[in-house]
Amino acid sequence: MKTKKIKQVHEAVSAPIDDLVTYRALPTSAVEYIDPFLFLNHHGPQTYDPNNKGLPFGPHPHRGFETLTFILEGDILHQDTGGGKSVINKGGVQWMTAGSGLIHAEVSSDTFKREGGPLEILQLWLNLPARYKMVPPSYVGLQQHEIPSATEDEGRVQINVISGRWGDTEGPIKSLGGIMMSSVDMQAASSFTVQVPAAHNVFFYVVRGKVTVNGRSVDKLHLVEFENEGEDINVEATEAAVLLFGHALPFNEPVVSHGPFVMNTEQEIREAFRDYQLGKMGDWND
Repeated sequence: MKTKKIKQVHEAVSAPIDDLVTYRALPTSAVEYIDPFLFLNHHGPQTYDPNNKGLPFGPHPHRGFETLTFILEGDILHQDTGGGKSVINKGGVQWMTAGSGLIHAEVSSDTFKREGGPLEILQLWLNLPARYKMVPPSYVGLQQHEIPSATEDEGRVQINVISGRWGDTEGPIKSLGGIMMSSVDMQAASSFTVQVPAAHNVFFYVVRGKVTVNGRSVDKLHLVEFENEGEDINVEATEAAVLLFGHALPFNEPVVSHGPFVMNTEQEIREAFRDYQLGKMGDWND
């Protein structure tokens, strides 16, 4: 197999939100999006004192895409107008299909606000194909023990499969966009090789540690952008590392976004704002 060529390595930019340490890997001035991967915010790592205010993401609307949230440290209390509600703890994930639209909040649990502790959370926005942008909203929250994993390098690499497949391991989420998505935990000096179809776009973000990818050294807080040729991706951990790794066929559809809405035309964005103002995405009750 031919090795996938690296197009560019992008450093996440500092973009704090109130007192929340945040790095934004997508979009930046260097890369707008990697179809169908639209947006990545990396919150933390940081430690909250007891009696804190927690996460600042109160009620807000979404339409036209999906959110995948990884809780590496801390927790998130999710609630939405579609009926979804749960507290997901360290090691878990939340997958929300905004579809036709809903209002949701992502805040810290009362326990976390009272006791404090370490927090590190990543949220990835995944586009929806035009034909699915107006599907009914849905939400799935998975604790760590509910996420299947595959291993490589005699168990020194653990792949937590969220959607799609890794070998014989299938993720519990059925992605409407056909997206394979995972997090990868690597011990120091471990390695793996994965084949990705040449036509697929790859999402590869180094959350922690340092790795060598197809011969190129990549540090934490960096996003690797690949060319659409070749299939092999070889990864070696020069120190213990955590990655977000996924891939999908690009949709090759227009992307028009404004704030919390991602559609295909300006008219659809205007309709999203109108529908939100008319209460068609639900009424929020604290």
